[in-house]
Amino acid sequence: MLITMPDILDADALAQVRALTDSGEWIDGKATSGLQAMLVKNNAQLPESCAAAQQAGRIVLDALARSASFVSAALPLRVYPPLFNRYAGGQAYGGHIDNAVRIASGGEWRMRSDLSATLFLEHPDRYEGGELVVAGPFGEQRIKLPAGQLVLYPSSSLHRVEPVTAGVRTACVFWVQSMVRDADARRLLYEADGAIQSLGARVGQGDAAVVTLTGVYHNLLRRWAEM
Repeated sequence: MLITMPDILDADALAQVRALTDSGEWIDGKATSGLQAMLVKNNAQLPESCAAAQQAGRIVLDALARSASFVSAALPLRVYPPLFNRYAGGQAYGGHIDNAVRIASGGEWRMRSDLSATLFLEHPDRYEGGELVVAGPFGEQRIKLPAGQLVLYPSSSLHRVEPVTAGVRTACVFWVQSMVRDADARRLLYEADGAIQSLGARVGQGDAAVVTLTGVYHNLLRRWAEM
């Protein structure tokens, strides 16, 4: 399931994040790559330990916590601290699959990566190329979203970033361990939540059918959630 989400960052939050990231000292993105990814990764990245990245990451995490769409789709148990990258001058990231387990800087904890996310931080008319291409059961999907919007997709997906041939593509990436490990179960819960919210908007949240369906949703989540 690949989902795009508009307006994760509003204009003020986007400006704050960009001011922080633009002031940071960028390093070779290979610094956080595994041996295989190093063969195909060519970008710049803010060090995880730098103050600018950590402050910008907190803004992103706060925005995610306020996003009903993100919570419904991801059912997050743990979110890896956001990383910030940029591409320019033909830089690209060839086809790869994200690591199944992410280990925190310093090794204090680790998490399973169920979902990968890219939050776009540059307006698409300011750079050429740079599409995120995600392979799925129905072929490839090419994603290039307005600044402040996010795409969420399975971490098991083969994906790549096309070369940026003009301008600069700046983005935030992170990974999610979901409370619901099974992707099909997570999709069913997301669709059920959307239908319940739509029905509630039409007939009222206190309607008996809405209350019953909400109970069914939570009982399914109770059955499938891992804490």
